[in-house]
Amino acid sequence: MSNTGSQQLRILLVEDDEDDFILLKDLLSDIEGTEFTLEWVSNYAAALEAVQKNQHEIYLFDCCLGEYNGLELLREAIANGCKVPVIMLTGQGERENDLEAMQAGAADYLVKGEISASLLERSIRYAINRSQTLDALRESEERYALAAQGSNDGLWDWNLATNEVYFSERWKATIGLSDREKENFKHFNQWLQRIHPEDLERFKTKLRDHLKGITPYFESEYRIRHCNGTYLWALSRGLAVRTANGRPYRIAGSQTDLSHHRVLYDQLTGLSNRTLFIDHLERTLKRTKRQPDYLFAVIFLDCDRFKIINDSLGHLVGDRLLIQVAKRLLKCLRPGDIVARLGGDEFAILLENIRDISDATQVAQRINEDLMKPYSLMGHLVYISASIGIALNSQNCQKPEDLLRNADTAMYRAKALGKARYEVFDTTMHAQAQARLQLETSLRQALERSEFHLNYQPIISLSTNKGIGFEALVRWRHPDRGIISPADFIPVAEETGLIIPLGQWVLQEACRQMKAWQEQFPICRSLTMSVNLSRQQLSQPDLAGQIDRILKGTGLSASCLNLEVTETGLMNEHEETAATILAEIKELGVQLSLDDFGTGYSSLSCIHSFPIDTLKLDRSFVNNMHIASKNMDIVRAIVTLARSLGIKVTAEGVETAKQLAQLQILKCDCAQGYFFSKPLAPEAVTDWIARNFPEIVRKFA
Repeated sequence: MSNTGSQQLRILLVEDDEDDFILLKDLLSDIEGTEFTLEWVSNYAAALEAVQKNQHEIYLFDCCLGEYNGLELLREAIANGCKVPVIMLTGQGERENDLEAMQAGAADYLVKGEISASLLERSIRYAINRSQTLDALRESEERYALAAQGSNDGLWDWNLATNEVYFSERWKATIGLSDREKENFKHFNQWLQRIHPEDLERFKTKLRDHLKGITPYFESEYRIRHCNGTYLWALSRGLAVRTANGRPYRIAGSQTDLSHHRVLYDQLTGLSNRTLFIDHLERTLKRTKRQPDYLFAVIFLDCDRFKIINDSLGHLVGDRLLIQVAKRLLKCLRPGDIVARLGGDEFAILLENIRDISDATQVAQRINEDLMKPYSLMGHLVYISASIGIALNSQNCQKPEDLLRNADTAMYRAKALGKARYEVFDTTMHAQAQARLQLETSLRQALERSEFHLNYQPIISLSTNKGIGFEALVRWRHPDRGIISPADFIPVAEETGLIIPLGQWVLQEACRQMKAWQEQFPICRSLTMSVNLSRQQLSQPDLAGQIDRILKGTGLSASCLNLEVTETGLMNEHEETAATILAEIKELGVQLSLDDFGTGYSSLSCIHSFPIDTLKLDRSFVNNMHIASKNMDIVRAIVTLARSLGIKVTAEGVETAKQLAQLQILKCDCAQGYFFSKPLAPEAVTDWIARNFPEIVRKFA
């Protein structure tokens, strides 16, 4: 508005209170440089008639017009094509009408009792300028759309009154919206719903600060969800347009796709990736050179049971689980701590400025407690835990990779000791890790070089005292180290996945050997061959097909094969998947035994959930029978339970005549152990068969 003194403005006041008319007239007279003509009507009908004449530059509408509503007048005037700016007058107790007035199309609003001459002048000035600006904007809409399409950044324009947002085609394309989705993507809340949960509050705070006038402009870097489910980093900038009294009614700006961030952040969880984590470690190590007493810790975390869940329930469930794990990790840490996803189900954490190792162990404990709480994912309730390794900075670690390696080594130690726990790295672990790596390398070569062989331990019927079969036990004869214990190489084979080809070889060789003995000694056709199945083998959907092909290839009858599965292995699998696979195996006619019964936590569940023929009583029960009567009672209860369910019981680890006598009193079905025979090489089995079946000796004498 010019301040030349020659400008004249005609104003129409719609107000049912004459006192307010007099007050506004006085306020206008105090404004210098402009001559105002204030006309007044007091009712709805007269106001509509005056508006239709279009003889004023500004309208002032009171929100309350007796039985009528000033907002209704505003809406009807605009509906009839009114282009003159309207300022709404509201009472002090009617602030809820403010937003509604702006949404209806008012240029501004003033609160009665708070109006001064200067505020009234600014409001009139703003209303006229706004009207002129909107006219210009309508004329340039086509040019604006073309500019938005040609920009590398996505443009946005948010109308705070209506909550609608104009998003340019570039903005929508950045997050992968389809043509149909683009049409309906026009509200601010749709934008907020796509922002990463960890960045949302920061984004809203920065936006709120600018709208309140605390900051001169809006700027926020955050992660936004692409339509393919991943997150990308974006930078949004904006500037608010305000009313005469400083209230924002519009904000517009741009969004930049920060493509260079993509190589530094994990696209699934939005966490730092390995590259960025190493960068953080390097900077922290440099700090220790300036501050020698500065202490920090690296935590390496691997999710227990993730592969089982991922394989049995699908990768989509697995991905959602990893996202939830990331959220829980962030909640367990301080704001300055760094958490990264290194790949798969492995995460790393950098704990800065700690007092001592207890700070790190407390965090590790808190993490595992939180991760072990149930997850509800796509209709499935799943549970996991974590194996956690902790490494402190030391003079021996000058490189980030060394610290990460030490934490990784400690994590493997935690996993080997039973999972769901943490271990702190010490120097002996490095030597152990090197030995383990060497063992893993030798193990891979052993499969190629045929260094494995099988021994066979007889299984005895306690009612006839004769052999009913054998258990195949794998042995490794290393060319340099000699015999390596299964306790040393089986865990490594399981962790590396080598247990799959090794297990197939054991099954193939055991079936071949039993068929060869049956052909040599026809009386052995009733004997069974027991073979252990690993947890990883049980996770293979085609396991029944593999077994069927081996049986057909060797010619061994399915009834002569007894597959042993461990209780812990079954309960670590998804129960429905394991039950399905075991049912398919049973359909072949193969027998199933539950090994190490009683050592896990779901023994009774196993019996009822899976088609088990035999329980193998763990050697710990057998060894403790003579110590106390209650141990004897436990074995009696197991045998009684199995008999009631039509399941046989085989006792493992029988070493003394007293143990044998006790088992016979309890009417245990079968037993194996050194009391009867140690595991035998194939050539020694022939002598054992001759001793246990004298009729063979007579026949072949």
